[in-house]
Amino acid sequence: MHDATPTNGTPRIGFYVCHCGTNIAGVVDVKALAEYVATLNGVVVSREYKYMCSDPGQELIQQDIREQNLNRIVVASCSPLLHEHTFRHATAQAGLNPFFFQMVNIRENVSWVHEDKVAATLKAKDLARAAIRRVFSHKALEPKKVPINPAVLVVGGGIAGIHAALTLANAGKHVYLVEREPTIGGHMAMFDKTFPTLDCAACILTPKMSAVKSHPNITLWTYSEVANVDGYVGSYKIKVKRKPRYIKEDLCVGCMECVTACIYKDARFPDEFNVGLSKRKPVYIPFPQATPQVVLFDPETCLQLKKGKCTQTCIEACDRKCIDFTQTEEFKEIEVGTIILATGFKPFDPAKTPYYGYGTYPNVYTALEVERLVNASGPTGGEVILRDGSHPKAVGIIHCVGSRDEKTNRWCSRVCCMYSLKLAHLVKEHTGAEVYNFYIDMRTPGKGYEEFYDKLLKEGVHFIRGRVAEVTDWATTPQEEGKLVVRVEDTLIGSVRRVPLDMVILAQGLEPRADAQDVRRLFNISCATEGFFLERHPKLAPVNTFTDGVFIAGACQGPRDIPDTVAQAGAAAAEALALIDAGHMELDPNTAFIREEDCSGCKSCVPLCPFKAISFLEDKKKAWINEALCKGCGTCVAACPSGSIVQNLFEDEQIFNEIDGLLSELAQV
Repeated sequence: MHDATPTNGTPRIGFYVCHCGTNIAGVVDVKALAEYVATLNGVVVSREYKYMCSDPGQELIQQDIREQNLNRIVVASCSPLLHEHTFRHATAQAGLNPFFFQMVNIRENVSWVHEDKVAATLKAKDLARAAIRRVFSHKALEPKKVPINPAVLVVGGGIAGIHAALTLANAGKHVYLVEREPTIGGHMAMFDKTFPTLDCAACILTPKMSAVKSHPNITLWTYSEVANVDGYVGSYKIKVKRKPRYIKEDLCVGCMECVTACIYKDARFPDEFNVGLSKRKPVYIPFPQATPQVVLFDPETCLQLKKGKCTQTCIEACDRKCIDFTQTEEFKEIEVGTIILATGFKPFDPAKTPYYGYGTYPNVYTALEVERLVNASGPTGGEVILRDGSHPKAVGIIHCVGSRDEKTNRWCSRVCCMYSLKLAHLVKEHTGAEVYNFYIDMRTPGKGYEEFYDKLLKEGVHFIRGRVAEVTDWATTPQEEGKLVVRVEDTLIGSVRRVPLDMVILAQGLEPRADAQDVRRLFNISCATEGFFLERHPKLAPVNTFTDGVFIAGACQGPRDIPDTVAQAGAAAAEALALIDAGHMELDPNTAFIREEDCSGCKSCVPLCPFKAISFLEDKKKAWINEALCKGCGTCVAACPSGSIVQNLFEDEQIFNEIDGLLSELAQV
């Protein structure tokens, strides 16, 4: 057996077991557990309490530390992820080093996974005994402090990125806002109105876009991407790739003379902002309110850039001499202390559901296409016109396309019901058509949302509850001739219906961006199983990630509407501000370190570290661990062939003592 003698004086251990209401006490006999632990060597106090994490519970620990001269604390309760910091703080408040504390998880590891109360109580005793033996050899540790650079990087220029950037900039922090598209605004800039108030999207968004451009504390880089990220919380080194616009941005005023003078007299290339419903020239501004108001040349369609052959009438038309076809990619290097990711979402591609006819029937549209059709600045000036030039008399909106479907995506995209209701209102307002909503369930949980649904019912919009089986042009009656026919089972009346329509709108769900995995690797964060970025905790840390100093906001974390996106962006900005204003961040000392005298310089550990915390010192021929980057995962400790890497709170003596404690009762049987 390994020596379990404490290394910091005679142990005087306080043990506390939490009922957690009935979460633990409903399965584990907490009174019997406390009585058993009281008999173990070194235990001075052993108590049970209903809610240990409450103020009275923490005060109980602090009082015992002072009155009983306790020098070790063990709490048996729920997940350390939730409350380890709480109990460490309580321990420190009583004057004891917080790392003389050990936590036993008897909720997730015992009560939640067992039904046999006797067996569960025996297991809880084993785990408690192991923790008591382990805490003997704990050492006093001190958290490390790293200074925080006050500059912030915001990645993504949609409404989330815009709001986060303005919040930080208004607080006096310098913000670098990086957007891959030629303009900020994101998807919101494409919308006509916003639900449930039917406010003009541009009227809300454009002032914020202008504020970003003119704010002295914001450096705006559009048409740019983050190429590399190094460093750690408080000191991130970022390399940003700026793609060439072939325009001198500081000189261009967006007069559009070059666009008018382009050798292509007619627009002939698909306009991305209008989702391909209109055409643009090789030199263009994405939309009238684009920020910055700077043109750019498309190297795939510009004759000069593609073939080196053009009359260059655009250059002659520019009296400010802005055009520069010699531009190439350039890289900017910046240093920031914190990062906010607001990279947004992509709409589901309805071509993956061929039974709805998108791409087959010309009058099947996506919701985003219809957003542009009803928009006054869209390709038709706000007039809803079918591809043959006619106006629809009957329109159907199919909900949950790419959502709540085992064949595509299982999750609810949250916004589809409401934006479908909005489009139903707008289409009816613009055309006077009969509008049908085909829905599975109507989900309207936000402020004013149910009232908006009631408004649509009163406007005479038809609602048919049932999943659409297919959209076809196969007619079975004269009324269906020349129409699109939606075949659906109406579950409210219990029969299959065939509804002839002139136009079908597919309410697409929201998906992670195609490059989400590349982005998460770049910033060393995680993705959930659906592909959206993963938060540290869904309730207690919804904008934090497991990488310190990196926060997430908006639909890159999961589907959400504009109000929730803005609220989350503000929360992410607040978290960054809290770090910056503190001036430093405390890092838990459960990091690994290298005993240089034992290190053989084999470099085995260097490529294994998932956090890039290990480097090789050529002058010493030894490995070195940056404690600011180390997350205490233990990969290097387990892999080191010479045993020279040690991790605080997981030293061999502590682990062996815990194993001895776990097996000691078994050895006596």
